[in-house]
Parts: sequence; C-alpha cells; structure tokens
Amino acid sequence: MLLRRRISTYIFLFVPGFALASWVTRTPAIRDALSATTAEMGLLLFGVSIGSMSGILSSTGLVRRFGTRTVILNGLSLLIFGVALVALGAGASSGPLVFFGLMCFGAGIGSAEVAINIEGAEVERLSGAPVLVELHGFFSAGTLAGAVLGIALTTADFPVTAHLAAVVAVSIPALAWAIRGIAPGFGKGTGVSESPDREAEAVETQPLWKDVRLLMIAAILLSVALAEGSATDWLPLLTVDGFDLDESSGSLIYAGFAATMTLGRFGGRRLLERYGRVVILRGGAMLAAVGVAIVIFVDSPAVAGLAVMLWGLGISLGFPLSIAAASESGPDSVARVGFVAVAGYIAFLVGPPLLGFLGEHFGLRMAMLVVLGVLTLTMVLAPAAGAGRVEADRA
Repeated sequence: MLLRRRISTYIFLFVPGFALASWVTRTPAIRDALSATTAEMGLLLFGVSIGSMSGILSSTGLVRRFGTRTVILNGLSLLIFGVALVALGAGASSGPLVFFGLMCFGAGIGSAEVAINIEGAEVERLSGAPVLVELHGFFSAGTLAGAVLGIALTTADFPVTAHLAAVVAVSIPALAWAIRGIAPGFGKGTGVSESPDREAEAVETQPLWKDVRLLMIAAILLSVALAEGSATDWLPLLTVDGFDLDESSGSLIYAGFAATMTLGRFGGRRLLERYGRVVILRGGAMLAAVGVAIVIFVDSPAVAGLAVMLWGLGISLGFPLSIAAASESGPDSVARVGFVAVAGYIAFLVGPPLLGFLGEHFGLRMAMLVVLGVLTLTMVLAPAAGAGRVEADRA
C-alpha cells in the first residue's frame, strides 16, 4: 500500500510538470497569436501567480479540513481545466481567456502542490528514503516529456489549441488512476499522522513567523523558486528574443534545462546522503549562478545552451530540499510545509511581472541579474537547512 501511495504522489507531480512544459514551450506561438509584448506576456503570466497565491494561502486550511486526497483531486482538476481554457484562449486570440486559464492553472497547482508535498513528506517519513527529491524528480521528468513533445509539435507547426487539448485528454485518466492510491483522511485536524511518535507535533510552541530558522528556510525556498520559475516562465522567449533563435531552438534549450533538472533530482540522492543538504544547496546555487551569468553576459547561443544546463542542474535540488528541511524543522509538519511554500509562491507571484517589466526595458537577459542575486542569498542562508534527518543518517 505504501508503494502505491508513493507511485501516486509521483504521478501527482508528473502531470503538472507535463502540462506546464506543454504550454511553456508554446509561449512564443501564444505570444504571436495574441500579438502581445514582453511586458504584456509578463502580465499574462501574472495570472499564474495570482492563482498560485490564492491556492497556496488556502491550501493548508483545506488540507486540515478535508485531507490531502480531496485537495489534490480538486487542485489538479482545476489545473487541467486551466490548460483547456488556455487552449481555447489561444485559438480565439483572447488574452483575457488565456489569463483566466493561467489563473485556474496556478490556483490548481498552488493548492495541490502543498498537499502533494505533505503526502511526500509523510511517505518519506514512513519509508526512510529521500522521497521528496524523487517526487520533484518526477515533476522535472514531466517537464522534460512536455518539452520534448512541445518541440516536436512546434517543429511540425501543430496548432497550439489541439496540442493543449491533447494534454488535457491524457492527464484526466492519469489523475483518475493515481487518486485511488491515496487514502482519505490524512492531513485532517492537526495535519499529522496517527503514529504515536508524531502525536507531539499537534502542538506548536510558538507562532511559525517567530521561528528564525523556519524563516531562513522560507527565504531559501523563495530564492530557489524564483531561480527555477524564471527559467520555466521565460527561457523560450529569452532565447528567441535574446539570441535570435527560432521557436524550435528556444524550446530545445528549455528541454535541456528540464533534462538537467530531472538528472539532478534523480541522480542527487547519493550526493545528498554523502554531503548533506547544506553542501548540496550551496554548491548547487553556485553552479546555477555560473550558468545564469553566462546566459546574461555571453552572446553565443551555443554556449548559452550549455549554460542553461548548469542552471538547471544547480537548482534542481533546491525546492525539494527546502521542503524537506521545513517538514523536519519542528512540530506540525503540515503547517511548516505550508508556511515555507507561501514564500515559494511569492516568488512565482512577483517574478513574472518583475522580470517582464525589466525585460521590456533592459532585455530579458539583463533581467536575469535578479536571479543571480537570489542565488547568492541561497548560498548565504544554506546552513539553515542543515541538521535534518539526512545529516543525522550520515552521522
């Protein structure tokens, strides 16, 4: 039963990754269909951010009231509905419909992802394995699959509307199968499991915002989420506009980013067990910073394509390690995961319009200086993510 639950959580993040990359690889075509500027695309992407924040802010309360199973089902259903609306909006050249679709997409993934991470943290606790790293590896695998499909259909000049409609069609049965692997009830009330060794987690000794270590972990998550989200939101357009590449080449570079994210998350387990969270977070941020700096300052498209892979590899473990650190940082893992996840979605809220505004005035490549700055913050704050179970296991 634990294996089925584990596989279900993997599917719950594979589907959003696949859906996300499917429309991200088609953003140049959607931009052209809407005749939108870079700043206007930033505002459209702001729809994802608004939806994400509404979802994330309500998610912990919803989990406590209904349990993770219900929140995941409703959230991912809303995400799929959002993809369908984006498909219709692109076909009708309707910016408002695309905006509303992206808002539904964001609300769905925002509410579902907290519940999925809570499930993943519990499965990790029960199995004793770094499940959260693998869980987010499946999200990256989904983005890679979606990116490869997007490249193929872009090259074939396949209509965006039909492409996204097909994504909806395959996502529905996958979700229907996976949801059966999650027993109802987990997450209700205190949000912790029923095992005796976790009963003490029901009482929090102080407000979470007074927990300095948790605030530092939240800042790390904000930083890595901005670094990851900026690539997801802007890489295809950045490479098309900043390096004068065609849409297929831009999507190919994004696929390289997704591939290295996947490689880092699936291949990082042994490194994590050997070196621990602090070294991995700090070293990864340094590697990603090198990649981002090359994208900003080197004019060669080929070199930039390789640098994007450094960016993806370096940032790959940031999000799952931050979630794991928050889950283990003290009592009431549900509240703690929800608290730091808000920081991640603040990055998704602020990032698209900020980078779109800067990109409109200074170019998208120079706008990535913001990403370079937050990666420096991750290097400084990385020790806050230490002293967790992985480090204990190493000792």
